[in-house]
Formats: sequence, structure tokens, C-alpha cells
Amino acid sequence: MKRAIYLIAYIILIITALSMLFPFFAMIILAFTSNDAIFSNSNSLFSLKITTENFNHVFSNLPITKYFFNSLFVALFTTLGQVSIASLAGFAFSRLNFKYKSFWFTVIIITMMVPPQVNIIPLFFLIKELHLINTYFAMILPGLFGGFGVFLMKQYFDSLPKELEDAAKIDGCNIFQIFFKVDLPLALPACVTLAIFTFVTTWNSFMWPLIVTNTDSMRTLPVALAAFKGSFREITLWGDLLACSVVCTIPVILIFLAGKKYFLQNLLAGGVKE
Repeated sequence: MKRAIYLIAYIILIITALSMLFPFFAMIILAFTSNDAIFSNSNSLFSLKITTENFNHVFSNLPITKYFFNSLFVALFTTLGQVSIASLAGFAFSRLNFKYKSFWFTVIIITMMVPPQVNIIPLFFLIKELHLINTYFAMILPGLFGGFGVFLMKQYFDSLPKELEDAAKIDGCNIFQIFFKVDLPLALPACVTLAIFTFVTTWNSFMWPLIVTNTDSMRTLPVALAAFKGSFREITLWGDLLACSVVCTIPVILIFLAGKKYFLQNLLAGGVKE
């Protein structure tokens, strides 16, 4: 009876996974299909003729390498900045004692409840006053701090045994050495998890880069993709759009595969009680 239940559960999970993966595989297949064949009724999805003309057209007619560099540059520096700041802040809230500690942590938690769209107008005027419009700083600075990152790192540092820090203090380590040599290496799964979330969120960001950039050379891939579609309103080149979408998807898949081990380790960290 138990085996039958497990078998049914696995079948349901496999069907659900396939239904979620099908649009992704369809996007890849159609990206390698000519525009004329995409909406042809005479061909099924798995019998289409493979061609690279969509990718050739995109790379020859669009500065997609520039867009790719802009997205990668912004996403990498935002990720590095947020992981660094969140790690330091999380360690401070977890291990240090200072005035109004609970109050400031509560304020950080409250910021997680504020929709990001609410901050767009004041952030835009702040960036404008700093004369950073249409620069990389405009796209990177607002993403360096996040309440979720501080909360995640603080909770992870709370779960680490303090005996290791006490041993480090006996060996003569100061607070910075304890952070960099003891706690931070142990918090690697949390850092990788935060890095994956931050990278994916920044890479897929559309509204903020659209608002703070006004030249083609500063566009990121999502903004360029939307502009590309808008430039062909009468005849939409769906094959080219799908080719751009595949290019947009590759870094996200790679960053997840690179950090999958630590990401899953962090998700399962509280699954076993000692």
C-alpha cells in the first residue's frame, strides 16, 4: 500500500515537472526554427527543421553582446555587494550587542513588507540628485541592500555553534578574524543561496533599468528584449525573440547549476533535529 502511494506521488511529481519544463524546451526548439515554420500547421514541435538563422540575425542586427555585458556587469556587482553587506549585517545582528539592536532589526524586517514599486519614485529622484542617471551605479546601488538578505544571514549565523567562536577567541582571534575565518566559511550555503536569489532577481529586473537608463548602450537584456519586440509591431519576429530569450536564460541556468549543491544544502539545513 505504501509503495503504491509513493508510486502515485512520483508519477504526479514527474507529470508536474514535465508540464513546467515543456514551455522551456519549446522555447529552445522554436528558437532554432525559422519564423515561417513556427506557426506552420503542417509541422509538429518535434519535427521542425533546425536552423541557426534566428541567432545569426540577432547577433548581426543587434548589439546583443553589449546588452549581455550590461546585464552581467550589473547582476554580478549587485550580487557581490548584497552578499557582502548582508553577511556583515547578519553577523552583527547575530553576534554583536549594540544599542537598539532589536529595534533596527525590526525596521529591516518591516522593509521586507514594503512593495518594491513603492520605492521607485523616491529612488529615482535620489539617483537624479546624485547625477547618476544612465550609469551602472544607478542600476547597482539600489540593489546592494535587502532586508531579506540580512534576515537570511542573521538566521543562519544564529544556527552556528558559538563554541567555535569561543575557541577562536582563546586562540587570540579578534572579531574580524572570527567572522572571516570561522563563521563566514560555515555560512557558505546561505551566501550561495542569497547570491542565486540576488543574481536571478537582478538579471530579470526590467522596470528599474528601464527607468534609469535612456540610451541604447546602457540597456540590459530584458529592456532590450522589450524594445526589440516593440520595434516590430506589425511583423513580430518571434524566432528572433525566442533566440534572445534563450540567451537571457543561459546565465540564470548556469548560476543555479554552479550553486545547486550549496543551495539545496541550505534548504535542507533545518530538516533534521539533533
